[in-house]
Amino acid sequence: MKGLMMEFQLTLPVVLRRAETLFADKPVISRLPDKSIHRYTYGEMAERARRLAVALGSLGVAPGDRVATLAWNGYQHLEAYFGIPLSGAILHTLNPRLSGDDLAYIVSNAGDSVLLVDETLLPVYEKFKDRVRLEHVIVMSQKTEAPAGLKSYERLLADTDPRSYRERSVDENDAAAMCYSSGTTGRPKGVLYSHRALVLHSIGEAMVDTLGVSERDVLLPVVPMFHVNAWGLPYTCALVGATLVFPGPHLDAESVLELFEKERVTLAAGVPTVWLGILTALEKEPDRWKTQAGLRMVVGGSAAPLSMIKGFDRHGMRIIHAWGMTETTPLGSVSNLVSGLANASDDARYATRAKQGIPSALFEIRARGESGLIPWDDTAMGELEVRGPWVAASYYNAPGSDDRFTGDGWFKTGDIVSIDRHGYIEIKDRTKDLVKSGGEWISTVALENALMGHPAVAEAAVIAANHPKWQERPLAIVTLKKDKTATAEELIAFLATQFPKWWLPDAVEFVDAIPRTATGKFYKMALRDRFKDALLAKA
Repeated sequence: MKGLMMEFQLTLPVVLRRAETLFADKPVISRLPDKSIHRYTYGEMAERARRLAVALGSLGVAPGDRVATLAWNGYQHLEAYFGIPLSGAILHTLNPRLSGDDLAYIVSNAGDSVLLVDETLLPVYEKFKDRVRLEHVIVMSQKTEAPAGLKSYERLLADTDPRSYRERSVDENDAAAMCYSSGTTGRPKGVLYSHRALVLHSIGEAMVDTLGVSERDVLLPVVPMFHVNAWGLPYTCALVGATLVFPGPHLDAESVLELFEKERVTLAAGVPTVWLGILTALEKEPDRWKTQAGLRMVVGGSAAPLSMIKGFDRHGMRIIHAWGMTETTPLGSVSNLVSGLANASDDARYATRAKQGIPSALFEIRARGESGLIPWDDTAMGELEVRGPWVAASYYNAPGSDDRFTGDGWFKTGDIVSIDRHGYIEIKDRTKDLVKSGGEWISTVALENALMGHPAVAEAAVIAANHPKWQERPLAIVTLKKDKTATAEELIAFLATQFPKWWLPDAVEFVDAIPRTATGKFYKMALRDRFKDALLAKA
């Protein structure tokens, strides 16, 4: 029916206006590379974001152009989060942990025309600069000068009159940002995020039964701003007016815990490897840090071991398990306990909290097994398929990738899951990481999480290794905690109390460190390359 509701575009300029109008005095706090603290407000951020939009236009950046960032979590990067889309261009965050080859490919594939780079990351830029065509490179630091041939971010903003800013007419379906997948099984693939997707994702993230981000929160995103837009949290914080605390490049346990205490952080987000380091620091000096009671810590990127969830509970800090992907902007599900589990046993409640959770509002799920869609009975397993207003419909400039999308509009995640009657997703494995032993599936994720519950184990990964009889068998790769010891026989006996005999790893390999991808996940492809024939030698 025409005229039923006023037409209103869901765009990032709307989010910025709200932050500036209602929360102009709320602080944005950043730890700089030299460990000093920078403080200003949303109101000051908004003015500088508009200056950046004008400056980019003066450099010839046009609507639809891609502007890349190579930067840590900090206030200048936040300005780019808004200033680039305000100019009509597309924010493209680059991961500085990638190789020069991958960065050269990504910048070229995206067609980036401008790069904003932290001064401390100029050595990373040097690795690929001769293989890309960029019209301008802008150095972000506190200085108003830049190396020869480059531009100073602060000088550009100082020379710009914010009164010359004119808000562009932006359609909510226009692209505002883009990220590339980690590319562990092939070339990284780009995903575009529309203004509408980012706004709806922020609203969904702020809901009480999702992450519950509110104006009263002080939020510290440990997850990098180059990793799926820091899980969308900077946009969500601006929308609701939450105080933002950026850690810069300092993600060691002591630096993060210091910010937790001094800035009175109430909500943080990061991957399990970061939280495991913080838990170790807390266990070592339990009386040193005075964090906020009930501090919530969102964990994603890979499964959180049950031992870690229980460990933080002992310190009055609550782990909230979440799941998502680059292709889902990223938040897909969150493991808060539904009221139907209020009277469940402690063991049942912990088991549920260790799952990846129920889908966010407007986010739909299903899973497909070998015989079709699986029942939600917590037992059947299949590949998770998802759809929703912030789920990608295709990859950017990636011919031949249509097989990840179904004909009826669902994205095939590659995650093997079970779903219980409440709708809780439990990821059993990635399709490429499952062990198929004698025709039966074994979940490496379940074995890894159990191993990391052993008091001597720091980290554990389980892979499929070749076997002369069963084709594949599980092989555990383990790093031990400092000053702790354990034998392969002890670890397998530890698992034997929790899993059937045919699930148990055939062997354990002890290593000094488990390789990681650029986003902090275990790099299982490298482990498979190294250990794929380890069991053949033992057979």
